[in-house]
Amino acid sequence: MAEQPVLKRTPFYDFHQKQHARMVNFAGWDMPLRYRGIIPEHEQTRQAASIFDVSHMGRLRISGRDALPFLNGLLTRDISKAHIGQSMYSLTCNEVGGVLDDLIVSRFDKNYLVVCNAGNRETMMQWFQSHVDGAAVAIEDETFKTAMVALQGPRVVELLNSVLPEPISDLKRYHFVTQRYMFLVQYTIFRSGYTGEDGVEIILSNSAAQMALNMLVSRDANEADSPIRPAGLGARDTLRLEAGMPLYGHELSTSVDPISAGLSWAVNFDKEFIGRAALEKIAREGPAHKLIGLTIEGPRQARQGAELFRDGRHSGMVTSGTASPTLKCNIAMAYVCAADAEPGTALEVDLRGERVGAVVTKLPFYRRGA
Repeated sequence: MAEQPVLKRTPFYDFHQKQHARMVNFAGWDMPLRYRGIIPEHEQTRQAASIFDVSHMGRLRISGRDALPFLNGLLTRDISKAHIGQSMYSLTCNEVGGVLDDLIVSRFDKNYLVVCNAGNRETMMQWFQSHVDGAAVAIEDETFKTAMVALQGPRVVELLNSVLPEPISDLKRYHFVTQRYMFLVQYTIFRSGYTGEDGVEIILSNSAAQMALNMLVSRDANEADSPIRPAGLGARDTLRLEAGMPLYGHELSTSVDPISAGLSWAVNFDKEFIGRAALEKIAREGPAHKLIGLTIEGPRQARQGAELFRDGRHSGMVTSGTASPTLKCNIAMAYVCAADAEPGTALEVDLRGERVGAVVTKLPFYRRGA
C-alpha cells in the first residue's frame, strides 16, 4: 500500500479541528473543504461575513535595489505604476505566453510582496531565482512563518471597524495598510479578496495567528448568531465562480494565454517582459478561443472537461462548473471558439453522453450590488 503524503498544516489547523471541518488535501496542504456545508457558507458570505484560512497561498518577499526592474521583466503588469500601499493583479508567463501563475503584487516602502497560488509556490520561487542573473535582488519565501486569512462579505468592514485600532472604511480596493494591535501585534490588511464581495485579506506572523483568530471570531464560530463564521474551500470555489474569477489549473495554465482568458487589461505592452512578443501576436491576430460564462439548462452540472458543441461542431471545453447558490441555476466557465463566444449564443454541453442545452452568458454571473 502506498504511503499517504504528509500534508502541510496552517497555523489555524487546530481551529479547523475544533470547528469540525471536513479536511482535504489541497496542493499538499490539509485544508478545510467545509464546516456546516458549502451552501450555507456561501450564503453567509454573500449576506454577512465569513472567514477563510488562505495561509496555504505562497507569500514571496522580493527586495533589493533591482527589485522593481526584476519584477517588471517577469510580470505582465507594469508595477512601476503602483504606489506604496497599493496592490496589483498580474500574471507571469513563459516565452510563448502561457500563464505560469496569476499573482497579487503589493508595493511596500522597501520591497514587494508577491502572493501566488499554493500549488505554484515552488515553481514561482524557481522561476524567480532562475532570472536573477546577477541583479541586486533577494527572494524570501515567507509562507511558513506567516498566516493569512480572508474575511469576505458585506458586513466585514463594519465588523472590523469595531475591533481594529484604526477604521478601514477609507481603505481603497487593492490598497493595504500595516497596523498594530495593542502596540504588540503587527499585521497588514489588504482590501481584496476572491469572492466577488467586499472584504479584506490579513497577513500576520504565525505567533500572532491565534490571538487574531480570538479577536475576529467567537469561541464557537459556528453558532448561528456569530457575526463572522468560517467557510471552506468549497464555498470559496462557488463564490469565485459566480464572480467569474479564474482559478489556476482550471481557467489558467501554461496552455492558456492571458488574452484568451479575457485578462488583456492585466497586460501592459509598453514595457518588456517574458512572453510579450507572443502575447502581442495573439492580441493583434485575435485569440482562437475565448473564456466565456455558461448557463446550463436542467438540473445537471457541467464539470471540468465536458465538451461543448455548436450545431454539431466541436467548439470547446468546460473549465469549471457548479450549481450557483445565489442564482439558483447551473453555471460554468469554458473556452470556446472565438466565433461562438458572443453572449446569447446557444451551445450544447456533453454530460456523460447526453447533450444538454447551454447559453453563453456574460461574466461575471454575479456582481455585488447589482
